[in-house]
Amino acid sequence: MNRYANRSLFLSLLFVLFVTLSFAQQTAKKNQPITITLPAKSHVRIDFGAEKLKQALQGAGYQVTVAKSNVARAQNSSINLAVRTGNGLKKEAFSIQKNAQKPLSVLGNDASGVLYGCLELAEQIKKTGKLPETINLNDGPEMVLRGTCIGVQKPTYLPGRDVYEYPYTPETFPWLYDKALWIRYLDMMVENRYNSLYLWNGHPFASLVRVKEYPYAVEVDDATFKKNEEMYRFLTQEADKRGIWVIQMFYNIIVSKPFAEHHKIKTQDRNRPIVPLIADYTRKSIAAFVEKYPNVGLLIALGEAMEGVGQDDVEWFTQTIIPGVKDGLKALGKTEEPPLVLRAHDTDAPRVMKAALPIYKNLYTEAKFNGEALTTYEPRGQWADLHRTLSNIGTVQIENVHILANLEPFRYGSADFIQKSVGAMHSIYGANGLHLYPQASYWDWPYTADKTSPRLLQLDRDWIWYKTWGRYAWKAGRDRPMEVNYWGNQLAQKYGLSTEKGKDVLEAYEQAGEIEPKLLRRYGITDGNRQTLTLGMLMTQLINPFRYGLFTLMYESEAPEGEMIIEYAEKDWNKQKHIGETPVQIADEVIEHGKKAVAAIDKAAGTVTKDKAEFDRLKNDVYCQNALANFYAEKARAAVAVLRYKYSNDVRDLEKAVPLLERSVKHFTELTNLTRDTYLYANSMQTKQRKIPMRGVDATFITWAEMLPVYQKELDRFKHVIDSLKTTTNTVAKQPIPLKPATVTLQSPTVDMYALEKGQRVFADTSVTISDLAPELKQLKGLKLAKAKQQSERTSLIFSTTQPVKLLIGFFNEKNPRYLPAPELETDASANDYGQSEIKISNAILVDGMPPVNVHAYSFKPGQHTLNLGKGACLLLGFMDGNQEIPISDAGLAGNKKNIDWLFE
Repeated sequence: MNRYANRSLFLSLLFVLFVTLSFAQQTAKKNQPITITLPAKSHVRIDFGAEKLKQALQGAGYQVTVAKSNVARAQNSSINLAVRTGNGLKKEAFSIQKNAQKPLSVLGNDASGVLYGCLELAEQIKKTGKLPETINLNDGPEMVLRGTCIGVQKPTYLPGRDVYEYPYTPETFPWLYDKALWIRYLDMMVENRYNSLYLWNGHPFASLVRVKEYPYAVEVDDATFKKNEEMYRFLTQEADKRGIWVIQMFYNIIVSKPFAEHHKIKTQDRNRPIVPLIADYTRKSIAAFVEKYPNVGLLIALGEAMEGVGQDDVEWFTQTIIPGVKDGLKALGKTEEPPLVLRAHDTDAPRVMKAALPIYKNLYTEAKFNGEALTTYEPRGQWADLHRTLSNIGTVQIENVHILANLEPFRYGSADFIQKSVGAMHSIYGANGLHLYPQASYWDWPYTADKTSPRLLQLDRDWIWYKTWGRYAWKAGRDRPMEVNYWGNQLAQKYGLSTEKGKDVLEAYEQAGEIEPKLLRRYGITDGNRQTLTLGMLMTQLINPFRYGLFTLMYESEAPEGEMIIEYAEKDWNKQKHIGETPVQIADEVIEHGKKAVAAIDKAAGTVTKDKAEFDRLKNDVYCQNALANFYAEKARAAVAVLRYKYSNDVRDLEKAVPLLERSVKHFTELTNLTRDTYLYANSMQTKQRKIPMRGVDATFITWAEMLPVYQKELDRFKHVIDSLKTTTNTVAKQPIPLKPATVTLQSPTVDMYALEKGQRVFADTSVTISDLAPELKQLKGLKLAKAKQQSERTSLIFSTTQPVKLLIGFFNEKNPRYLPAPELETDASANDYGQSEIKISNAILVDGMPPVNVHAYSFKPGQHTLNLGKGACLLLGFMDGNQEIPISDAGLAGNKKNIDWLFE
């Protein structure tokens, strides 16, 4: 949609365009004809709005014709629709006026305003069955951008490809070429007043444009390429009619597979430097895209596929991306800039924007509202500071409601939670835009996870998700009692209920809508999609979350002030005062929410007269969420009892946890039974990125039936250990098994080796030494690198091996630019390419004057290898036998960190 081109046109209008509905009398009778008169050169959005108005009038019994004319009619016996500047209306706003002395008029400051005015009038006609005799309505959106997104991606990787690499083809994405489905989706968007559509893909350019210097880079055949061109033009034209701006997202730095194969490089490598070849290819791809699709915006993800925060981000944005856009404009002979949205994920967005604004003005920023989840409408801390900083730059900050990994796959429609969330976007973050992900099954668009035949569409199932966010993006500060009535009526119409019964359904949605947000923010490991909340959590994940890469920002910024389970247990033992929201409090609250949700949905169930199959699925979801709440509540209480044993060494504390854990497994059994015949999966991302509760390699551990035996085994192990502790008085501690060294041929760099022993220097250019280390490391030989060089340049290793090996790398446990960041799937999609994302030995080494070291393992098959790491100090602790398993443990060198994970594994 050519929004940026039309903006200056509308601001320079010095005349009025009238669209007139004329009747024979002031109070028209339905059997009398009405003519809708449009300007001869009206915008496509006005044409579209007039057509919707015509359909509403015809539905109410009026005889309607549409004509175009340069003559504006303003008689008292008319209804006038007009685009008019200087009327005090904001962008996209409208005014509908009618009294006894004047004709009914709909005014907009731009074509979108007239469109929305037509839609509002059409809705009133449908509701009342007639044109209003008097009306005085002024309305307009609060948020500048109100958008939804569709991922042109899949639940699993394509053969021979990596994450995010999905060419646009009919075989991979048949829905992409379904024009009827697109029309339905775009109609939903305009009905809910969305004005932007984001398409997410890793490297879309090689499916949509040809770069003459790199003809071999195209990823699709000629026939598919033509289909893609035709579909993209169709989509953008249909979107423009509805006032919707299409925005194509892409990741950096990814190149097409044929381009990579031609140049014998990887399609993506987060830690490689910016090289001229890739920069030139990317710049020319963007230029070709802008030249071919000048009315499409771009959303740029600087992080994730290239090294995160740093000067590279600034240079890539200002020296590759923006010049590419300008090259495309120059080829077109245009100067008006298409909008660019900078995604703040894994980049220093304020720094990038400071460098970019002097050379490009039409910029926006975007950041995740609650990470990749929905946890709170009271964000705070460091994350809130970032959003406020972005909002204060002077451009529009867009809030991204992203992935929703804690909600999927169950239905979500809490109008109260969503309204408060949008309010927080304004009042806490200072934002003025919404970028909305699907409520569930993002990676499996357009389908839901429901086990039905035919499969349900997200567009249909999650209608209330789109409607609520759209309503509050338009206006957040609506009166709560009025909203209860509004949604009660909406749900009553949906299911053929009385308004009061509709309110019962709303109550079920809103009570259930508190459960998953509270569970994740108090018990979870991460706000990212490596965790599937609804599949539960292992006991070790509750009692030792740091072992699993705890993402502390979730607790510090995306939750009210409160305590984790491990903090609560320690305070409880030390008889210290608890602070804020506690795990036990949340256990009580989610159980109550579940009870109320079930009671409310049961009250409505007996009187449903419409769409009963969908109501039954909604009811089952409420029962699922109730079972989930009880599962977590009992398991959290059991975790608190188990952690008490950590301090007391009293087996009776463990015995108190047994009935709690038994009830937890019982509730998970109920959840399994409720989902067995109703859901295909819990999580739509079914790749190695999935880690919690279990690794999701090759679409495994994606159902509750797969997880139930894991939890039963956990319980059985726990009971067995308690029996052993009660019958054995002198338990001998398990001795760590030494890790076996392996020999590799190291081509680069040339370095000295050192024994992993106390007193050994770990860097070539400093005198710091090992003061303590985990005993299982003592047979290995470390690589002595220069710390200063690690901090100024990327560490790169070239080696060959004739056997499977693991390279152990020690990461200093402190977030600091001086230290290489540990692999983290929240920000780096490649963080588990070598199986390295999990900490193998926590607190494994102490180095004088430096933070404790956690050990990760990188696995390699026989052959030649190049490993690129980012900038920052780390310890290369040597190669070991790749076939030897490394028992996950905490060496406890950083203080009194007694490990009790052995109780469950």
